[in-house]
Amino acid sequence: MEKSITPNQIKQNNRSLIYHYIYKNRNVSQQDISYDLHLSRPTVTSNLSSMENEGLIMKTGLINTEFVGRKASAYSIVADYRISIGVEIVKKEVKIIAVDLYGEKIGRMTYDITYEYKESYFKTVCDKILEFKNTLHITDGQLLGIGFAMQGLVSPDAQSMLYGKILDCTGLSIKEFTQYLPYPCSFIHDAYCAAFSEIWVSPGITDAFYISLSKHLGAAVISKGEIITGKHGHSSTIEHIQMEPKDGALCYCGKYGCLETLCSLNVLLKEGEELEDFFEKVRKKEPAFSNRWNIFLTNLARAINLLHLIYDTDFILGGHLAPYLCEEDLTCLYEQIAELTPFPETSDFLMLSKMPRHNISIGAALTYIQMFLTNQI
Repeated sequence: MEKSITPNQIKQNNRSLIYHYIYKNRNVSQQDISYDLHLSRPTVTSNLSSMENEGLIMKTGLINTEFVGRKASAYSIVADYRISIGVEIVKKEVKIIAVDLYGEKIGRMTYDITYEYKESYFKTVCDKILEFKNTLHITDGQLLGIGFAMQGLVSPDAQSMLYGKILDCTGLSIKEFTQYLPYPCSFIHDAYCAAFSEIWVSPGITDAFYISLSKHLGAAVISKGEIITGKHGHSSTIEHIQMEPKDGALCYCGKYGCLETLCSLNVLLKEGEELEDFFEKVRKKEPAFSNRWNIFLTNLARAINLLHLIYDTDFILGGHLAPYLCEEDLTCLYEQIAELTPFPETSDFLMLSKMPRHNISIGAALTYIQMFLTNQI
């Protein structure tokens, strides 16, 4: 026997519909809400009043409507009603960002703190997070949680690190941070953070393969608008596919010839080089730099072809390298892939990230925003 929907469930559903309608459309009238959602005016009025009193929404002036008469009050959500913080931990830096309910940056700071598996390190990082929070005048009631973007595999409950060779953080527990932070905290794989931020700015993405071309190589599989982590948490760890197991360079994982040793910025750039200077010389066709770039593109084309044979979908090229890629580079990749693949290949599946800056730390923060929008409203 099917359970009937209770009046409270109907009431909560109407509230959620109204809030998300305002969230999506940004600036709406009571009449628009009622008309588009097919809800009675008293129902809409009651919910608007309740949410305004709670601080969830606010009046933002007047708006023209299709209805005859005076202008109607415009309603918008209060974007900073709740705030989330994302923290990206890398070897020599800690990057912290705060975002509102639209995922828009409220503040950002970077601190030069070298990672150590020591209590003094965790306390220092937490002190900086609290200092950052207080500087932005974020109250405890506003803060949804803190997402820590980590270079490694995260446990299914997001509370510990299953594998972390880059930082030597295997076995690290989130308790090392929560002992100093009285807020919900979780670990998130950095590549998943980058992919999540990509989905956020391009909600039309349903299926794609995201490749993060940064200091280290990373990736994420996007299926039906969600990131697939896999049964054991290491889905899409393409960086450890051995392309040259006999003659390749040593990877940090201990194996030889992994994609990490062919398609990461650690391989492309020499000690002390910056991407901007490197590409300035590449675009000027300086032989030594052009040759190095062509070798990198060849290896990237090999990797993409292999992955595309497994997963025939769109590929998003992201990470620190993305802003420097141009149409010429994509054409080069397509041409090399066409020579490698056994099938007639259409040049329509490579695209550049729409969110290359701060995508990892923002993605770490967005996980709590998404949970709030999905489960609490």
